[in-house]
Amino acid sequence: MDIASVSNPRIKRLVALRDRRERDREGVFVVEGIRELERAVSAGLRPLEIYYDPGRFPGPPVPADVALSVAPDGMDRASYRRRSQGVIGIFARFDMDLDHLAPPPSPLYLLAESIEKPGNLGALLRTADAVGAAGLIVTDTGADPFSPNVIRSSTGALFSIPVAVATLDRAVTWLRGHDIKIFAADPGAADVLWSVDLTGPCAIVAGSEHAGLSDRARSAADSLVRIPMHGEGDSLNVSVSMAVLAYEALRQRRPHS
Repeated sequence: MDIASVSNPRIKRLVALRDRRERDREGVFVVEGIRELERAVSAGLRPLEIYYDPGRFPGPPVPADVALSVAPDGMDRASYRRRSQGVIGIFARFDMDLDHLAPPPSPLYLLAESIEKPGNLGALLRTADAVGAAGLIVTDTGADPFSPNVIRSSTGALFSIPVAVATLDRAVTWLRGHDIKIFAADPGAADVLWSVDLTGPCAIVAGSEHAGLSDRARSAADSLVRIPMHGEGDSLNVSVSMAVLAYEALRQRRPHS
């Protein structure tokens, strides 16, 4: 056993990395769980460090620069959920600048404005991955894309879909520069989602959990579209709204049989 005590300095550091400021300071992010870890490695990322419970894994489950076995109570202490899944990986952050996105022909991008909840951001990543989007652009967000909660709720989609973080103004400029039309979800829009053409290069924009789209996002859109609502409510959760819109774009893009 490499680490037997919960007081080990490495365990204390893992605990400290629950805090975003500490992750920012070190330039790293934390991945917990074998599924998420394997998806990160499959995407070409190599962990700097691996900590694993030898009762669950006979050896390091993936290659790493440093691999250490840890007693179960130490793993639980280090886990951000206080209940370890048996493996924790530390990775160097990767670039999320817009300029690293490479639009394919007729790309579909999802753009999320001012998302605050990690669970919603993770769900948006899963949707982007599921519909085969060219990427997810996150603007003016309060949620950290490298948060363990985002990684967990995305089931590792953070590693399979290109992600960019930018201001809304820069994102709009980038989309315009690539001739990508912007469709923004708005409950008050005249056009319903299936009445607009989403087969060309486009970005679908959804707003924050509480305020929805900003006026700046509305004014930047080439078209506002709405999801028909037949009940008492006038809106859906942001991740659900984006999924509905993204799958309509996918439906339109599929060859007719």
